[in-house]
Amino acid sequence: MSIFGSIMSKIFGTDAKAAGAPGAAAGTGGSAGGAAGAAGASAGAGAGSGAAGGAVGQVDVEATLTDLAKKSGRPSNWRVSIVDLMTLLGLDSSLAHRKELAKELGYTGDTNDSATMNIWLHKQVMRKLAENGGKVPDDLKNA
Repeated sequence: MSIFGSIMSKIFGTDAKAAGAPGAAAGTGGSAGGAAGAAGASAGAGAGSGAAGGAVGQVDVEATLTDLAKKSGRPSNWRVSIVDLMTLLGLDSSLAHRKELAKELGYTGDTNDSATMNIWLHKQVMRKLAENGGKVPDDLKNA
């Protein structure tokens, strides 16, 4: 599964595989993890079955991530940090994985300039989540 596909699965639940991921096949070999499923349910926006267009049901991304952050008991700056976002979701946030995510999402900048890449990644992930059925506030898509 692609890294973005893993992010979607963690936020949307196992039905995220119906939406696929940029540059990757729609199939998935991993699980969504219990925390994300519980967070989605507690956010009041489960990831219902896919619509005719293949998109997952709308999930309140902000509420889901806020709930996960509260349950984690650790400080998290997921609203602006791709590293914190990936860590919160239980994903590898290493530079190598972030470079791979950048490649998946079409980053054309210098991946050795990790600060610039990280800011771009966070915006792109939020935009792609919205494009795939997530309810994402404008401030997170444009932060």
